[in-house]
Amino acid sequence: MLTYEDCVGLCDLTEEEVEAIAEHEHIPDIVAAEFGSYLIHSNSGVPMIRRIILDDIELAEKRGDKHHAITLKLVLKHFVDTHPQAVSNV
Repeated sequence: MLTYEDCVGLCDLTEEEVEAIAEHEHIPDIVAAEFGSYLIHSNSGVPMIRRIILDDIELAEKRGDKHHAITLKLVLKHFVDTHPQAVSNV
């Protein structure tokens, strides 16, 4: 049986990126790993994941959760660094 860690390892995203998707979509982390895997391997998925993380940052800032916003900014930086196509069409 696959564990959550196995699923994250197979989806080509970090655990933090999966958690950002789960937060945005209001879904369990394991479902977010599957959804993230689908997105990361689709033509328009990488920019969508970037937008998801940006939305999470905006919401964290609006509710005054500076620590979470900073954490998400680091997640975004890593995502953009490892997926340059995230900003190629912005």
